[in-house]
Amino acid sequence: MADKQSNPTLTSILGTPVTDESGHLRGRVRDLAVSTGAEAGKVAGLVLKTRRGLLLVAATNVRQTPAGTLELRGEAEPQPLRPDDNFLLLRQDLLDRQIIDVHGRKVVRVNDVDLQWFTNGDQEKEDLRVREVEVGLRGALRRIFKGALPNSALESLARKVPARVIPWEFVDVIEVDPARRVKLNIEHERLAQLHPSDIADILEELPPAEREAILTTLDEEVAAEALEEVEPKLQKAMVEGLDSEVAAGIVEEMDPSAAADLLAELPDARTEAILEEMDPEERQEVEELLEFRVDSAAGRMTPEYVAVSQSAIVADAVQALREFKGDVESVTEVYLVDEGRVLKGIVPLARLVLAKPETRLDVLAEPRFISAPAIAHQQQVAELFDKYNLRALPVLNDAGKLVGVVEADHVIAFLRER
Repeated sequence: MADKQSNPTLTSILGTPVTDESGHLRGRVRDLAVSTGAEAGKVAGLVLKTRRGLLLVAATNVRQTPAGTLELRGEAEPQPLRPDDNFLLLRQDLLDRQIIDVHGRKVVRVNDVDLQWFTNGDQEKEDLRVREVEVGLRGALRRIFKGALPNSALESLARKVPARVIPWEFVDVIEVDPARRVKLNIEHERLAQLHPSDIADILEELPPAEREAILTTLDEEVAAEALEEVEPKLQKAMVEGLDSEVAAGIVEEMDPSAAADLLAELPDARTEAILEEMDPEERQEVEELLEFRVDSAAGRMTPEYVAVSQSAIVADAVQALREFKGDVESVTEVYLVDEGRVLKGIVPLARLVLAKPETRLDVLAEPRFISAPAIAHQQQVAELFDKYNLRALPVLNDAGKLVGVVEADHVIAFLRER
């Protein structure tokens, strides 16, 4: 290959003439088609604007010339661009769009894309790959002055401006069009690895359509965890914009208390539509919580907790923890109940871990424990957490039966709403 020019940007390569080896013009670069999935970031082909319409030529079938134009190799022939090709089009799908910088945990706008030629093992052929995305003034300057200044002068001007770039491996594309999303198979895998609070911050920065696009492509469990971290009013708006079936799938994965709080804020018809789409077991848990006042202890509690017989031993509690279907990370205590589920004692998880398997749990139980009646106001609940430095608070009905547990996260959520 002839000595190649410096690595191009999307702005610099758009409009570039593409000729055959005889020098005949075959078209101009209209867009770049980038692979997704396992080969994400590799430029699969150049989309050419020709007299026959838009055609696609593989990047490996194109080379740079000393004059800065592009030339087809040998007998390479552009082919029609098929609508079912699984490509991301940089100009159409990325330029000027909002993207997620998963490394910086923020939303940014794309001004340009930096590309790189590299040898793929065949010295006569090179591949083109996306290197990084420009989100600062440098990329904007290139686009503003493209055509007004010679390419060399424009690049010299642009390089005087500090670069603000995101490596391609840290980019998550926000795709709004559902049909396009299926085509591109964008699963937001990198975004899903962030902490739910970081995902919530990102969601709060986006307009409604983009939020919905993110929520519907995330794993339901990840979406639920992120949604629980979103400010309540915005949380309501997000769910109202989702299809009832999609919303139900996410709500099922939420903590029952958080799910009930959310559904209580929606119009009755919308709540019923979501409940109808939920699995019977999760629906029953949430419906029971909806019967209580939102600002009561019962309205703030979760019905998911670990309880065993007051005559149980440590090994029994460990087995109950293994079989627990709720969020194990939220468990801080094991509750001892009699045959009528009346609360008889509380065993902190730390004591359980340090004890021998055959130790009776009632020996490890706290001599005194704090509980709250189901009708207690949430302000009273918050005061109990503060006064006794609680990690969790069991909630009892009038007969002293354990009906749920208020966790520290539930109190924090209440305080945030204030």
